[in-house]
Amino acid sequence: MTGRDTTRERILAAARTWLGTPYHHQASLRGVGCDCLGLVRGIWRDLYGSEPEPTPPYSPYWAQQGGGETLAWAAERHLHPTAVEAVLPGDVLLFRWRMHLPAAHCAILIEPDRILHAHDGAAVGEVAFTSWWRRHLSHAFAFPELDA
Repeated sequence: MTGRDTTRERILAAARTWLGTPYHHQASLRGVGCDCLGLVRGIWRDLYGSEPEPTPPYSPYWAQQGGGETLAWAAERHLHPTAVEAVLPGDVLLFRWRMHLPAAHCAILIEPDRILHAHDGAAVGEVAFTSWWRRHLSHAFAFPELDA
């Protein structure tokens, strides 16, 4: 097994420990509350320890207020970009709601046809990676390889 395979297995295991965590804007506390970014931040902490940079406060509607690809730029600083056509389980997926808007939602690919994400008004859950999600997929990233 390669380091990359080990990393992906650990990502998937860590991600599933967040299942059922209620949605809470700007939160990142397993079992208590998180939003989509808080979920990815929590998985990062589970894998690597502390977060690589502080997360500034943000509005629920930050993406519609301009400011560019803030989420994608942050992901590029710490994750490895990958082609959206070549995503693998364990990858972080970013979605944009409209073609003219920046990416504003993130999820973890759990299986080729399943994603895990935090959704407003619900809890962290696994859902089908349907054609609707695929049409809105804008960026994909891999977590850095873990030390064994």
